[in-house]
Amino acid sequence: MTGTDQDNQELVISRIFNAPRSRVWRAWTDPDFVMRWWGPKVFTSPECKIDLQVGGKYIFVMRSPEGRDYYSTGRYLTIEPLNKLIFTDSFADEKGNVVPATYYGMDGNIPLELLVTVLFEDQDGKTKMTMRHEGFPEAEIREQAKIGWSESFDKLSESLMEPIND
Repeated sequence: MTGTDQDNQELVISRIFNAPRSRVWRAWTDPDFVMRWWGPKVFTSPECKIDLQVGGKYIFVMRSPEGRDYYSTGRYLTIEPLNKLIFTDSFADEKGNVVPATYYGMDGNIPLELLVTVLFEDQDGKTKMTMRHEGFPEAEIREQAKIGWSESFDKLSESLMEPIND
């Protein structure tokens, strides 16, 4: 189920994953797991750093098929294990410094910082994940983000089926 709320400048995507909530949580909080699914379908994620504590910083990297790296960063605002993550979201340079979207040739109307909330719920032996990405200034930018997130979540679904080392 996917939708946008045009009035509140936010994107909301819900997915049901055939995996326990602990595994879906880990997919968001374990750097090795994040690198399996982060980025649209043709992108890879060669690097991920997570300091999972309130105020802690993350740096995610996604690499295009042409070899260009795109960095994102933010700080964790709320961490409720297995239930909720709230964090800021910004474009970054290779050192993790916040940069405007124009740094990557994107729309200059994208704010320096957006807000992401991810909720995790048990649902009949599976996990319902709802992601809310807030602060988009225009419907076109939200639609582009919707495509990117949806492709990432397709990869997440596939990665949840792969074996992991515990």
